Amino acid sequence: MLSALVHFSLKFRGVVVVLACVLLGYGLYVGRHAKLDVFPNFVQPQVVIQTECPGLSPEQVEALVTRPVETMVNGLGDMESLRSESIQGLSIITAVFQEGTDVFRARQMLAEKLAETAGELPAGVQTPRMTPLTSSTMDLLKIGLVTDQRTPMELRTFVDWTLKPRLLSVPGVAKCSVFGGEARQLQIQVLPERLLAYDLALSDVLAVARASTAVMGAGFVETSNQRITIQTEGQALTPEVLGEVVVAHTNGFSVRLKDVARVVEGAEPKFGDTVVMGRWGVLMTMSSQYGANTMEVTRALEAALAELKPVFDREGIRLYP
Repeated sequence: MLSALVHFSLKFRGVVVVLACVLLGYGLYVGRHAKLDVFPNFVQPQVVIQTECPGLSPEQVEALVTRPVETMVNGLGDMESLRSESIQGLSIITAVFQEGTDVFRARQMLAEKLAETAGELPAGVQTPRMTPLTSSTMDLLKIGLVTDQRTPMELRTFVDWTLKPRLLSVPGVAKCSVFGGEARQLQIQVLPERLLAYDLALSDVLAVARASTAVMGAGFVETSNQRITIQTEGQALTPEVLGEVVVAHTNGFSVRLKDVARVVEGAEPKFGDTVVMGRWGVLMTMSSQYGANTMEVTRALEAALAELKPVFDREGIRLYP
């Protein structure tokens, strides 16, 4: 067999050279257009489920949230193992499936199971949700942001409302996590002695705060020609406006929020912070989507950051790529 192959190659050397050139050209084409990632995929198909449980201790998270969710999703088809972690205010469950399992089908089955758990969890616990589907390597890019002209709250606001949406719009980016800075909040710091003086309860303050900061539909008005939608614009967006909201009426006068609490603009409690080149700042980490071309997505992210350079200069923000 080998002798015949050598004889054919020597006899029809022109055909062999042409076929070799065609194969080489095809290899170069595939090499230039192939996806750059880890081959083979060294991570089994897996899905991460996160549940936020504000105010619960790790023991309560384990008993009231993690175990019920584990019980609901355990035994799902093709599931190989189930591991969990319960920390203060957060439950994390990782479902690992057998090699070769269609991860999209696995996520669909998990989503159907999670829909059944919503009504069985304690009040105040958020609905369990699956994290975005990412590749094995996952990490695309990490960038640091520092500034001398903006406060930590202004820097974090710029990142959350301007930079993060732009980076998430890049094709192939699954998620963008932000660490550091100060996330802006409208805080109502209740004064207990004032509540007692006006014979009010904390639930009264909570109800008024929810109603004054929410956007609710106002219905519509029918005319002979058309239906006109009524748009409400009563949402309190500043501490001054929120402080003027009436909580109750006592002895002929109105009790406002600022009469029973300090209404201020503050930062939400931190679970960590970020130092960039020895200075306080904000760290952003981008993760790639499942099956995305890592190199192409990274170049697209770098192009998006270059496009935003005039914005960084205007805001006085320095970027560390």
